[in-house]
Amino acid sequence: MLGNNKVNLISVTDFENNEINLLDKYKGKTLLIIIYRNQCLGCAGRAIPLANDFQEEFKELQVIGIHTNFGKEKTTKGEVGSIFRKDEFPFPIYVDEKHEVFDQFQSEGTPQWLIITSEKILYRSIFGSQVGAQNRIKYALEDLLNVQSQF
Repeated sequence: MLGNNKVNLISVTDFENNEINLLDKYKGKTLLIIIYRNQCLGCAGRAIPLANDFQEEFKELQVIGIHTNFGKEKTTKGEVGSIFRKDEFPFPIYVDEKHEVFDQFQSEGTPQWLIITSEKILYRSIFGSQVGAQNRIKYALEDLLNVQSQF
């Protein structure tokens, strides 16, 4: 999805149940947001490591994870952290308790990737973690970040 769709709000909670607008918190940064679920094997096995790789490769990029919940149980930091080998998260992770962000971006499933420019424009929305999706994300990031660095 190519877009010149301005995004004004991405409302999530942290693990202390504080509501956060990611666009305010990370104002002025290019964002790669991954909407995922721990229960999604493609998310845990491919997408999360890929997101970490993108964070390392593109220093000017802020990667953010949003764990979306479709159940009635409250998601805990321990549950989200259970898929990581280290005690700390490789990038900030927030919770979408009632899958409102998932719905806001008409996600096709998980993982859903959102690339949002520093001007709060939804640049791309890409579903999946297979090789084709990985390539689309990488090309979009290279294209966007190269364009931004020319100014």
